[in-house]
Amino acid sequence: MSFLCVFCSAAPSLPLRFWVNVIKNPQFVFDIHKNSITDACLSVVAQTFMDSCSTSEHKLGKDSPSNKLLYAKDIPNYKSWVERYYSDISRMPAISDQDMSAYLAEQSRLHLDQFNSMSALHEIYTYIIKYKDE
Repeated sequence: MSFLCVFCSAAPSLPLRFWVNVIKNPQFVFDIHKNSITDACLSVVAQTFMDSCSTSEHKLGKDSPSNKLLYAKDIPNYKSWVERYYSDISRMPAISDQDMSAYLAEQSRLHLDQFNSMSALHEIYTYIIKYKDE
């Protein structure tokens, strides 16, 4: 079983929690301002994503929230995409610990000059000084 397959099948909530957080809070990744209208729209997208990844069936009725009703007819199609995704991962060949270590070491070497540790330490120091009393 591949590393990715073990990660996703053992804890499918981890990728879900990551992506829902990025969808709901794009300002964590991008330098943008999120107004209330954008927030409401992203909440619908995030809810649709969560419903698509859910293994339980949701019974919707006239009292269901509108954000769940908006994409209700599309959820079965999205669920099949999610199932196919995890099925494809489960069929991937296993990755050895040595191969994974070699890959991570190579990525570290390739991106060595992209991270300035002194600059990062300066930013942390600036943050500490700003909030030291709190």
